[in-house]
Amino acid sequence: MAEQWITGVDLGGTTTKIAFITMGGEIVHKWEIPTDNSNEGQNITTNIAAAIDEKVAQLGETKDKLVGIGMGAPGPVDYETGIILNVVNLGWKDNYPLKDSLEAASSLPAAIENDANCAALGEMWKGAGNGAKDLVCVTLGTGVGGGVIANGNIVQGINGAAGEIGHITAIPSGGAPCNCGKTGCLETVASATGIVRLAMIELNKNESSSELSKLFVKNGKITAKDVFDSARNGDQLAKKVLEEVSFHLGFVLANIANTLNPEKIVLGGGVSKAGNILLESVNENFAKFAFSAVRDSTDLALATLGNDAGVLGAAWLIKNKLNQ
Repeated sequence: MAEQWITGVDLGGTTTKIAFITMGGEIVHKWEIPTDNSNEGQNITTNIAAAIDEKVAQLGETKDKLVGIGMGAPGPVDYETGIILNVVNLGWKDNYPLKDSLEAASSLPAAIENDANCAALGEMWKGAGNGAKDLVCVTLGTGVGGGVIANGNIVQGINGAAGEIGHITAIPSGGAPCNCGKTGCLETVASATGIVRLAMIELNKNESSSELSKLFVKNGKITAKDVFDSARNGDQLAKKVLEEVSFHLGFVLANIANTLNPEKIVLGGGVSKAGNILLESVNENFAKFAFSAVRDSTDLALATLGNDAGVLGAAWLIKNKLNQ
């Protein structure tokens, strides 16, 4: 029998990543389409289905090559029904029957999971997790997401909201407002936007002799990458920001590890591209706060799959279903 493919989909607010993936986890073909949020998001699943049909035809294959569609979506998922809960940034009002809509549009069986959980599954399957069955994945991007895997299974919680690591309270008093409605969430200090916010606080307090200050004057803005690059160059102001970010991230990860005792904690997302300067600083703080038996058995690692983690984890959903 000819090899079959799984379709992995990583649904984002701006673009949707799609890939055809073998049962062994090799990406055969990948591409992106714009995410159409108009018309209350009603075009999203039909556009994905049309893109899949078009790509199958372009590759000279037929639809029966595909065994199903796994999708990572940005929000909590009701696993019994495949309904995604409260995702207003995609145009959907209230709760949207994403699984049913995708299956109707594509005529393929579908499985839906939170996008951060899919990234964790992808790293477990083919990335930095390297087959670890107890793993925590933290995605540090515009926000902070998380996925928790225990004994090879995603920890979902009662309504799919488990693993919301970004909304652990890192600063209990006087913290910055978070988009979730709380204050002091980890997301407010460890996301790209949070890092820039902390840097701007320091810039407003200090004279303009630092490298970071000069970048701000030159470009009219700074980025999280600027902060890490300046810290790498020895800029004291940037190093102070790095220390604050790493303290909160290391503290939160240590407490997660003390609860779950994972084999690995994987840091992904755009912020993780800072590399070892971030990892080493977070590791120092993690070691301070982790229980000794946990500290000695948990490895912190940088994600290796980049933008492919989500589609690979989404494909794993279908592979896992077929294996049950």
